[in-house]
Amino acid sequence: MEPRHVKRRQNGLAVLVASIVLIVGVIGYIAVHNLRAYGVPDDYEGEGNGTMALIEVPEGSSMSLLGGQLVEKNVVASDSAFQTAAANNPHASRIQPGFFRLQEEMSAKAAVEALLNPDNKVDLLEVQGGSTLADVVVVGGDVRYGIYSMISRVTCAEDDCVSKEDLERVAATVDPAELGAPEWALDAVRSRGEDPKRLEGLIAPGQYVLNPQWDAQQILTDLITRSTKRYNETNIVERAGVIGLSPYELLTAASLVEREAPAGEFDKVARVILNRLAEPMRLEFDSTVNYSLEDVELATTDEARAQRTPWNTYAKDGLPETPIASPSEEAIQAMENPAEGQWKFFVTIDKQGTTVFTDTYEQHLEQVDVALNSGILNSQR
Repeated sequence: MEPRHVKRRQNGLAVLVASIVLIVGVIGYIAVHNLRAYGVPDDYEGEGNGTMALIEVPEGSSMSLLGGQLVEKNVVASDSAFQTAAANNPHASRIQPGFFRLQEEMSAKAAVEALLNPDNKVDLLEVQGGSTLADVVVVGGDVRYGIYSMISRVTCAEDDCVSKEDLERVAATVDPAELGAPEWALDAVRSRGEDPKRLEGLIAPGQYVLNPQWDAQQILTDLITRSTKRYNETNIVERAGVIGLSPYELLTAASLVEREAPAGEFDKVARVILNRLAEPMRLEFDSTVNYSLEDVELATTDEARAQRTPWNTYAKDGLPETPIASPSEEAIQAMENPAEGQWKFFVTIDKQGTTVFTDTYEQHLEQVDVALNSGILNSQR
């Protein structure tokens, strides 16, 4: 039989525990009541208050991590409300990585729906092989927008954009090492002085998610740093050495392939480039003439071909001083693995893009006549 004083202690302990539980419950109730009384609800109501908030959904992000960011940016009132809304939406798992423009003080349900709405997503920057930094105006009025203009467009929120002019200023004046340019390109880039096109070729083709709240220098640094990492991870220094070029020369030659070669002919144009450099003879590519012109077209004039520029391979020996576009990996690989042949000339002979490769100048002139008769070349040029 237990002593009476033991039972009394047990009874007293039970009363104490019950009292603590009651006190904690009361404190919790009062805290929640006070939060609601002072305007901090578990969940907001409606579609937001009109103030924009930029939300990033990183690659591989989970809903649990995303909820905390939404609370921090005052998009939703509580993480628990967001998690509940996400669990109740069967499409929540389809939220894509990227930046989204949401509003502050949205209901958790509205926030989930907004993240699923592609209209709220900041556009990706898509750099294709052959893209140039500057806009290109084609004779006839068409404009091929350059990377600077594309960056400006995807960063726009209403009338607030990173301007093309700011991007050009940063490209021209900030040291390329500070922007993340590769070591093997620094001397060549710096030698171009304050030319905003001196970074040509250093933004690799691909899709990029940009933070639209960054300034011009932050954006260019991000793009160039990522591109440098990608180039270096492919052992570009060793790859270029195999064909007797520096990495920067490999990018430059590949950019010519990109701008000159029709689809399926990259390896043949690469062979022409290497054959001419080995001769040596001037490359004489119209794409290098067009690079410095305000208006471009397929056939260049005698006057334009005579102009001495850092790129015009009619007027200078060897490769252009910089790439003339962003070369794709396909174009780079074509330079490393050119087709077998003795070709030194090629010309597009019809509007369908048929290109003929020849070994001698006499053969080339015969094909030029075919091109003239088809109307694709102008005999007055």
